[in-house]
Amino acid sequence: MADKKEIYADGIGQIHFAGGMVRYDFVTLQPGENGEAPTPIVNERIIMPPQGFLGAFNSMQQLIDKLLEAGVLQKNEAAK
Repeated sequence: MADKKEIYADGIGQIHFAGGMVRYDFVTLQPGENGEAPTPIVNERIIMPPQGFLGAFNSMQQLIDKLLEAGVLQKNEAAK
């Protein structure tokens, strides 16, 4: 993996479905001027077929479950 590029994102700005593909827009937060709130700027887009999206979602759910078990994350019961 030495020749691979790492990408940092503060989060996902938008996920949408277009042209038969799922598209994730990854954003970084750019500081606002004069103390204003940071602005999310799209810096990368990942495009995958629906089956790839489903596989990625399942992998993320498994990791969330492990992080909950380890106490790294806590469920927000009020968010339901």
